[in-house]
Amino acid sequence: MFNVSFMIETTVNSKKGQNQFIKMIKAVLSALLVLVALSSTFGKYIPKTGRRTPQTLSRGWGDQLIWAQTYEEALYWSRSRNKPLMVIFHLKDCPHSQALKKTLSDDVEIQRALDEDFIILNLMYETTDKHLSPDGQYVPRIIFVDPSMTVRADITGRYANRMYAYEPSDIKILMDNMKKAKKLLKSEL
Repeated sequence: MFNVSFMIETTVNSKKGQNQFIKMIKAVLSALLVLVALSSTFGKYIPKTGRRTPQTLSRGWGDQLIWAQTYEEALYWSRSRNKPLMVIFHLKDCPHSQALKKTLSDDVEIQRALDEDFIILNLMYETTDKHLSPDGQYVPRIIFVDPSMTVRADITGRYANRMYAYEPSDIKILMDNMKKAKKLLKSEL
């Protein structure tokens, strides 16, 4: 310790020594700055399951599809493009929602129909429009809305107590209902 302070003291006393001292301080501060930057980079939290992929509007229901962000935006797109709107209500942690999501996202025919013929929106919350829950608020449920902004309460699934609920085994019923929504659209033109 004595040697270092003596060295600094003698270095600072001469003009040439002062310049060397300033250069040494700059070098030490630069090295310290680099170490702080490196430690903050490596100090970021990475979950045990690995890096998370950024969440898209699809939420896993079809990443290659174009999804509306809000109900209002979906209604606007539906009206301006003259396509029916399909609204999927679901919850992230609901096993029924997850099972339907997997089946729907893996079905090539449904994904193609959604891409070409529908405006699509998936919601993990209820909207203020009570017409979107004609028989109650449950998940998963799928509601169709035509371009005139009329909720298609007549297009239902197979259950009497949850008329707009679909299960993975109901994919054929869902596809038939999608065709109904498209056909009625053409007859209304």
